[in-house]
This record gives sequence, structure tokens and C-alpha cells, in this order.
Amino acid sequence: MTEPTIRRAGPADAQTLSAIGAETFTETFGHLYPPGDLSQFLAEAYGLERTRADLADPAKAAWLVEADGETVGYAQAGPCALPHAAVTQACGELKRIYFRKSRQGGGLGARLFAETLDWLQAEGPRTVWIGVWSENFGAQRFYARHGFVKVGEYGFKVGDTVDHEYILRRDAESFTADTVNRARSEHNLA
Repeated sequence: MTEPTIRRAGPADAQTLSAIGAETFTETFGHLYPPGDLSQFLAEAYGLERTRADLADPAKAAWLVEADGETVGYAQAGPCALPHAAVTQACGELKRIYFRKSRQGGGLGARLFAETLDWLQAEGPRTVWIGVWSENFGAQRFYARHGFVKVGEYGFKVGDTVDHEYILRRDAESFTADTVNRARSEHNLA
């Protein structure tokens, strides 16, 4: 097995990103939905044209995780579109982060998460938002360890099914503190 790599996805990766997105969503949550609802959602959220448009949008970014000649995970980020009164145009959102179940654990998700947050903060600290399923307790614990707090709830549509989702936020100020702390530790400063 080769060491997994994380790389920024480009326009030529649309088919791959579309496929891994639909595959990992289905593997993770497909059992929760009637087949018609799942099919409708996959066509809307992971369709090739939508994926191409996302990859062409300079305000959005995606990353692919590859190992042993195959794509095993991905992440997407961009402007925040969550329904919360405090969201501004300056806010960013971690929109998706998924891995094949066989590749979960072992710290690869944390590496991809860090890469995504670094991109979201590239032009300076900004507030980052995440929507997470109310029953995805593992993800909620992970995000809490990284400074995200629950600030709201909303309904996430998958076809005609509406999931109960939480809205999480990490304020820009905490990224400023993280940057200072990281710089200090890298240079052994107290």
C-alpha cells in the first residue's frame, strides 16, 4: 500500500469527484432514504454538470485523496450557504468531507480537514461553518475538538426526506489564535 496523497482537484477531475461523492454519500447514508429520494439527491448534488460548475467556480475548491491508484476520499469548501442569520459573504463553509469506509480512521480525515481549513483561511482568518447530520455523533465530536460549536439547526432535503441537521461555526478570531499558536510551536517560542 502506498501512502495516501491529497491534491487539489481541477476541471479534469469532474468525473472522479462526481463518482466518489455519490459513492461515499450512498455508502454512509444511503440506507436512510427511500431509493427514489436517494436517486434524486445524488443526481442534484453529485451530477456531473453540477460538479463541473463547482470546479470551475474560483470561490470553491475540492480535494481528492488517492491511494493505491484509486480515489478514496474528498472534501469540498467554498462560500457559506447555510441558513443562518449570522452568515455573511465573507464566511466560508466546509461543504463535504467523505471517505470510503475502508479508509476511515488513522488520521487521514484530520489531514484533509486541515488542508481544507488552510485553504479557507488563505486570505486571512474568517468564520467557517459546517452542516452536520444531528445523529452523526462522531463527526460532531471531531468538529467540537477543532473548535466548532453548534449555533443552529435546519432541515436538509434528500429528495422528499428532510433530515434534522445542526449548524456549526468556528469564529474567525479562533483561527487567528491558532495561527499564532502554530507559529510559536513551529519556532519553539513560549
